[in-house]
Amino acid sequence: MASRAFGGIEVLSYRFGDDGRIPNNPRLPLLVYRGALPGGGAGGFEGRFRSNGWGGMWRDGIFGYHHYHSTAHEVLGVARGAARVTFGGEGGVTLEVREGDAVAIPAGVGHCNRGASRDLLVVGAYPAGQSWDLCTGEPGERPRALENIRRVPLPERDPLFGEEGPLIELWGEG
Repeated sequence: MASRAFGGIEVLSYRFGDDGRIPNNPRLPLLVYRGALPGGGAGGFEGRFRSNGWGGMWRDGIFGYHHYHSTAHEVLGVARGAARVTFGGEGGVTLEVREGDAVAIPAGVGHCNRGASRDLLVVGAYPAGQSWDLCTGEPGERPRALENIRRVPLPERDPLFGEEGPLIELWGEG
């Protein structure tokens, strides 16, 4: 885990290796933006994501089983409440995310809700031109998923900070 300050917020980065079930991403770190949008709010996250070219938005919780997307990167904005989420597969790291936090999840990185407040509301979005699939680590999906992950292009803009955000900086180093 590494930590950097950006625009007055703490950005944590985590790298995960392939665990045999969840491939994770060999190039790109997971990014956790602590307090990215003080006070949270679904409309605030949606506006910020939309203005930075991320779309396909939804409002809901986080699935309670390990899953990943092989065809798209994803950002989750915690609009309300809190959750304990395991990232990187069964042997990954469990973090508490709370109102105002956001998480940029590279294609291939597993995530699983381990428990949440009753009022949890998350806004999810994807970079322009990317459509998500749903993979759970089944052996038959692996060859296709690995190839898909390699092909997912980098986003043009950070979902929260645009052209010069931490995602652009840290994923560009990938």
